[in-house]
Amino acid sequence: MSRVVFDEIKELVTEARNPLTIDIDKKSTQETLVLINQEDQSVADAVAQEISQIAAAVDIIVAAIKAGGRLFYVGAGTSGRLGVLDAAECPPTFGTEPDLVQGIIAGGYKALLRSQEGAEDIADNGAQDLIDHGFTPSDVLCGIAASQRTPYVLGAIAKAKDLGAKVIFVFCNPPERMPVQIDVAICPVVGPEVIMGSTRMKAGTATKLVLNMLTTATMIQLGKVYQNLMVDMKTTSEKLEERSKRIVMLATGVDYNLAEATLNLANGHVKTALVMILAGADAEKARELLTLGNGFVRNAIAV
Repeated sequence: MSRVVFDEIKELVTEARNPLTIDIDKKSTQETLVLINQEDQSVADAVAQEISQIAAAVDIIVAAIKAGGRLFYVGAGTSGRLGVLDAAECPPTFGTEPDLVQGIIAGGYKALLRSQEGAEDIADNGAQDLIDHGFTPSDVLCGIAASQRTPYVLGAIAKAKDLGAKVIFVFCNPPERMPVQIDVAICPVVGPEVIMGSTRMKAGTATKLVLNMLTTATMIQLGKVYQNLMVDMKTTSEKLEERSKRIVMLATGVDYNLAEATLNLANGHVKTALVMILAGADAEKARELLTLGNGFVRNAIAV
């Protein structure tokens, strides 16, 4: 079995040797950093090549959420950690419930803190973890695996398709051979890493960009952004409370005291405060307008 894996890995772009960094161990600290930075500059271009696929994935996620579904990320190692990170940032940024976007990592919580590399090798564990988290046909699975071959992720993808759910697959190798059935493939090919096989680097950066785009564009389409301001955020800390006041000030032009007073009347809900000011409404009317506007501030103030 190990020779089969060896043969698979040796063909992967993410496992190739980078000819531009062969002598990086002879470089000074500054020269090393210049090489890393030069390689990193290719990452955004690789992601740009996948915009149409990312857009297709966003449309799937938005439709699922509007129908009561959720988004699940599944990955191992760096890929799994990036999925958990993106999921964890959604509630404070966009005011979502914690279960709307979920991250599942091979090896569980302990794998977030310390590498559990062997956890990725069992496909059945990926399938079982997905079921244990309550995944349903109404949900969307986004599998993440830089190599495209991680058994844990492939197992989760196969289970999701068996259930009839939509599946997105993010990886960093050319999509020449798809090992599982999916709906959308997002594959920014960033080329060989500075240090051979260290996919926490360019592949990890590309993955983070893609996941940020998936959730950010989704939340915009769900009305959680007004102009370029996050208006559905939860004010769960002093910093976020002050940010919410600044958002109200920037969006409406009112001063600090009026922003604070309006937010108090709106029970800290930024969207409601904005509509109160922009539509000249009280809190109850503002909530009614938001409902009529499907949660979009622009729609609410135009009603």
